[in-house]
Amino acid sequence: MTDKIQKVSTQFDQTIQAKIDGKTKPLGALGQLETIAKQLARVQAVSTNNVDSIVVTKPKLIIFAGDHGVASEGVSIAPSEVTGQMVANFAHGGAAINVFCRQLGWQLNVVDAGILHAPDEQLSIINQRLGASTNPLHTTEAMSLETVEQGFALASQLIKDTKASGSNLVAFGEMGIGNTTSASAMMAALMQVSAKDSVGKGTGISDEVVLKKQQVVEQALALHKDKLSDAKQVLACLGGFEIVQITGAMLAAAKAHMHIVVDGFICTAAAMTAIQIEPAVKDYMIFAHCSGEQGHKKMLNWLEVEPLLNLGLRLGEGTGAALALPLIQAAAAFYNEMASFEQANVANVV
Repeated sequence: MTDKIQKVSTQFDQTIQAKIDGKTKPLGALGQLETIAKQLARVQAVSTNNVDSIVVTKPKLIIFAGDHGVASEGVSIAPSEVTGQMVANFAHGGAAINVFCRQLGWQLNVVDAGILHAPDEQLSIINQRLGASTNPLHTTEAMSLETVEQGFALASQLIKDTKASGSNLVAFGEMGIGNTTSASAMMAALMQVSAKDSVGKGTGISDEVVLKKQQVVEQALALHKDKLSDAKQVLACLGGFEIVQITGAMLAAAKAHMHIVVDGFICTAAAMTAIQIEPAVKDYMIFAHCSGEQGHKKMLNWLEVEPLLNLGLRLGEGTGAALALPLIQAAAAFYNEMASFEQANVANVV
């Protein structure tokens, strides 16, 4: 990705803040919704120079699925075959994310980034396969740098198509047995913390398996230690096909001046990596929730961001990002539609 992401300007901040403060409410009374409204307006101004109103159009949620060689080490509650089974479930509309997308108005795409068994061609799944599974990250590199670049290129084209369809807000979900191990290793490398600090229970493994998972991450960090100062090398050594494509999609979405809704632990690992590659991408990100995975709160603190929700979710699939949409829409709605003190003929309480 050659051209740089345009940093979000603060030149309209005074105008945006005056508009928010002029609404019929005490200063700051809408809390985080005011912060989100300001961010939405700022991002929109990058391409329009207009902060009179906020437009959120055709929200798109994209699930990337990929399998992990490390899953053969027994670090998950399920075998790799479950990834493909869940991808079919997504395609048939039966998963939690399908329910939430239908309820809340997301358009949903499912991408095979590289699962063990290619899905039935009759299913409406986008084929962006980088392989059938990554290599075991604790014995060799998960993939080559060339594969990372290929994943970025595929993700970038998908985002261009998404933007062309009229969407200006995109969220990402993931599916991949073993991907919390991969994300834990990435977290440890990027934040320079121990495996003990980064490894959690994922979707619900036993304490014994947590210890196994920690050992695997420690082995991976030791094996690749000379390469982990570079974010793309972190993806190549420790990442997953789905994590690579989420990272690339985040960078492409920011380049296209789109709002990015960041889901839980896995997607935040991708967000951290994207920020390492291009710091300006962070300006476009809204962090949806703090998950039940023990390392996620540490990630959010490290990034110095405030999530919108804290529901103890640990499912993945983009479920936390999906649930944040009504709050984002509420932020835009109050900014656009709420009367000012002058309009309502109400005495200003400031």
